[in-house]
Amino acid sequence: MDMKGSTIIVADDQADVRQALRLMLKKEGCEVVCVASPEAARARMTEGGIDLALLDLNYSRDTTSGREGLTLIEDIRTADPETPLVAMTAWGSVEVAVEALKAGASDFIEKPWDNVRLLTVIRSQLERARACRDQRRFQAISEIQRDDSGGGELVAEAPAMKAMLETVGRVASADVSVLITGENGTGKSLVAEMLHRRSLRAGQAFVAVNMGSIPEHLFESEMFGHLRGAFTDAREDRIGRFELADGGTLFLDEIGNLPESQQAKLLHVLESGQFERVGGTRTHAVDMRVIAATNADLPERVRAGAFRQDLYFRLNTIEIRVPPLRERCSDIPLLARHFLQRHGRRYGRSLTLSDAAEEALTAHDWPGNVRELSHVIERVVLLGGEDVVEPQHLSLDRTSLSSRKRVSGEVMPLMDAEQLLIRNALDRFGGNVEAAAQALGLSRSALYRRLQKFGIDV
Repeated sequence: MDMKGSTIIVADDQADVRQALRLMLKKEGCEVVCVASPEAARARMTEGGIDLALLDLNYSRDTTSGREGLTLIEDIRTADPETPLVAMTAWGSVEVAVEALKAGASDFIEKPWDNVRLLTVIRSQLERARACRDQRRFQAISEIQRDDSGGGELVAEAPAMKAMLETVGRVASADVSVLITGENGTGKSLVAEMLHRRSLRAGQAFVAVNMGSIPEHLFESEMFGHLRGAFTDAREDRIGRFELADGGTLFLDEIGNLPESQQAKLLHVLESGQFERVGGTRTHAVDMRVIAATNADLPERVRAGAFRQDLYFRLNTIEIRVPPLRERCSDIPLLARHFLQRHGRRYGRSLTLSDAAEEALTAHDWPGNVRELSHVIERVVLLGGEDVVEPQHLSLDRTSLSSRKRVSGEVMPLMDAEQLLIRNALDRFGGNVEAAAQALGLSRSALYRRLQKFGIDV
């Protein structure tokens, strides 16, 4: 992470220490505030605008207990639960370090410090604080969206969905791995978020990773982090997804797309709870709940040798299957009205569905499931000229390429043509996404984005 622009306070009674830290941090582009006493540190922290604090533990001459610094940390942490606090002392010991961490310090540095180690700690703490802020924003946005959509739970009245939600309720508070299965567009990520919100880790981070969108050569860097200089483009230290999810939930979406070469590495970390950043030798320990999701038939992939059986068992302590929309037809009118209301608020329109439109929606096959239904309703809200939605406004014959044969030479909309080309490529290469992407002139991640956009199941 680039430290440039971060404001750091340095609290130490020794002028030479303050000056050395000020010069080093200024070179990294930081704004540095130096104070010489706990009282001055408390006063400056009260003003706000501090991104990280470096706090000495001993301020009085011939004092080695660290009590002044520990009290300072406790006071700051009580008033400010979020700002990273890094404790410093020339009288380092395991006991003092433990006391500082208990008091609320985020990390611990001994004097004389190693510059590389100190900068690594600062970068890591700044990045973790930024990730926590992003997570809080995500939660705030999610709460707004849930309020807008009328309660925040899945729209589910069909027996198949009620049975699934009952399972979610039973396992949410149990700290076990969960594998969510189901077709594209069924709402697997919403189920994962629901499990997290109802768990004992609800107050911690929910970190979602699309395993199919990570380039294979960057897998370890993205998941475990890296140190500056570990490879050509590693210009700064970076925290990986495992470390960001420490204490919370790690959601591994599209786990079936994980290349075989990376499955053993993932399994090792899931079993041991330990990893090393790329380019580093320090072992990091993490504690998190793992939720995975896939639209692939993992047992079949295991039998074919494409997915490790031990990884499958590690992920599949509990399996929750999200039923496709065609198995919950009674929910379709409810979902349609829900999306009509939500998209109507978004675009400033008020529409209603006719009985005939609801019947047409219920009779449709919905290969793209709930995602496809949402897109259909959004298009009606945007483009429909009438206040009452009729079947002809839905254009359902355009949303399901599998349900109609196209006449040779017929001019079709560009979006439909793109879907057709993608389906043909996948059929040609037996569902091999990488081969299909190469044939289409796309990157693997670009093709996955289109698969998700169109609700195409591999």
